[in-house]
Amino acid sequence: MSAAARAPAGFGRSGFSLGVRFVLLAIVCVALMLLDQRQQQVQRVRQALSVVVYPVRVLVDLPFRAWQSASVNMTERSALIAENEQLKRERLEAEFRLQRLSALEQENERLRQLLDSTERVGLKALIAEILSVDLNPYRQRFDLNRGLKDGVYVGQALLDAQGIVGQIVRVDAFTAEAVLVTDADTAVPVSINRNGLRTIAVGTGDSGRLRLPYLTNSADVKVGDLLVSSGLGGVFPAGYPVGRVVEVKLQPEQSFSEVIAEPASGLDRDLEVLLVWNDQHAPAGDSNPKGAATPESAAAEPKVADAH
Repeated sequence: MSAAARAPAGFGRSGFSLGVRFVLLAIVCVALMLLDQRQQQVQRVRQALSVVVYPVRVLVDLPFRAWQSASVNMTERSALIAENEQLKRERLEAEFRLQRLSALEQENERLRQLLDSTERVGLKALIAEILSVDLNPYRQRFDLNRGLKDGVYVGQALLDAQGIVGQIVRVDAFTAEAVLVTDADTAVPVSINRNGLRTIAVGTGDSGRLRLPYLTNSADVKVGDLLVSSGLGGVFPAGYPVGRVVEVKLQPEQSFSEVIAEPASGLDRDLEVLLVWNDQHAPAGDSNPKGAATPESAAAEPKVADAH
């Protein structure tokens, strides 16, 4: 009989069989569990094993923690970007509202000045808005949003907060066309505010220049003199600023000196003007109203403004 055949049951060539080993291992585990539960005998072993296993746990958790941190950072970054965009939009909206409020404030200031001008004139007046401006460089004209329905008439005077602007030359049902005092076909009776010397201011076609062609070389006029409307002709109210003298050039070889004035009103900046009524206006539709200031009618005024 061989040695393997003579081995007791449960033993193999190398000792205990697999079943016996499992039973013995189970008994040892149960014994250790009972000892640990009652006498805490395995605590030291567990602590030692935890020290050995901790670096492994850290290495295992590292990819997950890195991914979690990256996800949080990406989420926070996206939230910060969205918040930044929202703040930019709110800032732009606030700036837009501020600009609008500033524009409204300036508009209110212009209207307040026009209303103050109405009180100064002491006549019936109406604010009109400028609709369009003639782009022809040789014509100083613009359209207003007032017409026959508002009682506007040809020859009616236009003012702004700084001075004389012009007069109405054509009236429709809802709109009217006006000509500036600087138009080459316009003339305004004026007087020098310093000494009361009367003369005529004539347009040049340049919105920044007026001529005073009827002042003699001996006339008492100086640079800086204020020109005001004289009221002659009944078109423009008397005493309202028309311009200020900026150049006086004597011409001994001629009878009259060359005098240039700058308009008082903001002709190239006005958005609204003031329509003024007086007691001498012509009926609407009259193409040549009585009292309208033109170069021809202005020429009928006394031209010689001599200091003597």
